[in-house]
Amino acid sequence: MIAKKNDVWKSIGRRKSSVARVLISNGKGQYTINKRNIDNYFGRDVLKMVTKQPFELLGIEGKYNVDVNVKGGGLSGQAGAIRLGISRGIEKVNADYRKILKEKGYLTRDSREVERQKPGQPGARKKFQFSKR
Repeated sequence: MIAKKNDVWKSIGRRKSSVARVLISNGKGQYTINKRNIDNYFGRDVLKMVTKQPFELLGIEGKYNVDVNVKGGGLSGQAGAIRLGISRGIEKVNADYRKILKEKGYLTRDSREVERQKPGQPGARKKFQFSKR
């Protein structure tokens, strides 16, 4: 599928308890996350890198603008949710990208969630020290 001038592709990405709604449009490579620039939103360079990985893998950085609305979780989970949303959106732009993204695992939802704390214990799995006497 060939992209037209004003096309917008929508997708959703999830990770931990974060949900990212992603809009991809033709542009100059601008990232807007919750109406803020990516540099203002993510302080750590690693998180910026995670969100840009799909474009770098395909060699199309700077060709599309990304507008994201993300809620829930922490910054790491939000970065993972944005990466999944971007990957799903790029797949809609060009179906040929699917194989490359799939091989790297960018189209797979990371389903790991925090295990809940059980009653009578200090954590999810940790137990209080056992005393025989």
